[in-house]
Amino acid sequence: MEYLKGLNPSQRAAVECVKGPVMIIAGAGSGKTRVITYRVAHLIRQRVDAFNILVLTFTNKAAREMRDRITNVVGGEAKNIWMGTFHSVFAKLLRVEADKLGYPSNFTIYDTDDSKSLLRAILKEMSLDDKLYSANFVYNRISAAKNNLISWQEYQQNDQIQSDDHSGGRGQLGKIYETYAVRCFRAGAMDFDDLLFKTNELLKTHPETLYKYQNKFKYLMVDEYQDTNYSQYLIVKRLAAINENICVVGDDAQSIYAFRGANIQNILNFEKDYPDLNVFKLEQNYRSTQNIVNVANSIIANNKDQLKKTVYSEKEHGDKIKVMRAFSDNEEGKMVSEAILQEHANKGLRWKDFSILYRTNAQSRSMEEGLRKLNIPYKIYGGLSFYQRKEIKDLIAYFRLTYNPHDEAAFKRVINYPKRGIGDTTVDKLIVAANQHQISLWEAASDPAKYL
Repeated sequence: MEYLKGLNPSQRAAVECVKGPVMIIAGAGSGKTRVITYRVAHLIRQRVDAFNILVLTFTNKAAREMRDRITNVVGGEAKNIWMGTFHSVFAKLLRVEADKLGYPSNFTIYDTDDSKSLLRAILKEMSLDDKLYSANFVYNRISAAKNNLISWQEYQQNDQIQSDDHSGGRGQLGKIYETYAVRCFRAGAMDFDDLLFKTNELLKTHPETLYKYQNKFKYLMVDEYQDTNYSQYLIVKRLAAINENICVVGDDAQSIYAFRGANIQNILNFEKDYPDLNVFKLEQNYRSTQNIVNVANSIIANNKDQLKKTVYSEKEHGDKIKVMRAFSDNEEGKMVSEAILQEHANKGLRWKDFSILYRTNAQSRSMEEGLRKLNIPYKIYGGLSFYQRKEIKDLIAYFRLTYNPHDEAAFKRVINYPKRGIGDTTVDKLIVAANQHQISLWEAASDPAKYL
């Protein structure tokens, strides 16, 4: 049990409690990842089969890091753990069970761009105002419905939803949702929200499948539980219903995804779902100075609903936090750049000793302008990923179409690329024919004499 020696008492208690419902309230910088990985390793050391452990994270990077750490403790057995994001794990599960929902096992997963492209096509076909019914607005509306497990049928039958849509001048949203869902199904495709929506549908309508996975996943762990939405909450609750060996890790004070449907009540009300809950609090911050922790605590203290904890740090006091107020984004960029230049000159620091964090990518412009004017070298992290580049998306579209010929988004992306004399008018005719005959675009294009 050498791996347990590096844990503090609170961390070790959380790691060793492996039976029944457990909630680990992990303050910022409290060694949460270490606790999760060691707890999984401890389960395996206690002769729990790795195949019976499910660990749900919020990023693939977190899952990779955890698996690497677990491997260091228990060896190759770590590769048998079901571990990943909600979407990746349940996409894998749906591949196995897709036929029960009428989907092929090789269904395509639409990314956000694919979904919005399809919605723009539907809006054009329905001759709707693209300012009133912008693809972004419609996409977010459908996404919110799916995250709350509202199907297109329920959407159209819900008086409150219909009233809200009509009062906003968007009475066709229910019909758009229906058309979008039908087109995705016909294309053998699911969007990101479907991966959870369809998993809930599967577990609800096929009790034998639910029972199968309840007995497969005897131990569940969920990271960042404060950021789960209703759909994710219900999946976890259903899977844990028999054994109740569920451990959730999170911090209500770090809940930042309400705009994406996250429901903080999931963690605040966890004890109501599991009255015999074991609660562990990780309160020592190993990352930040005392000044930073104290300021954070003073702000969080104003939260109305919260899980009480006392986060502290044993590091040095550190520099005091400065709050600077700017009257415009350009002035803010200028102030930040001048402060960096001054610190660089006075303290002999290197440029790479500084970092600038901003809330949205749009805010980078004013920062860049300020840095450029003072000839301060910089590098921006993030931006367009490799897989979002046009040439990569074009190539992947060909692969997708080869794998699933009914993939509408992939078909429309490659039909005239490279150019082969097939214009928008022809594609529009194919779409009309496919809709009339309830077939895919590929089927319509494969026999134009019959369908056009």
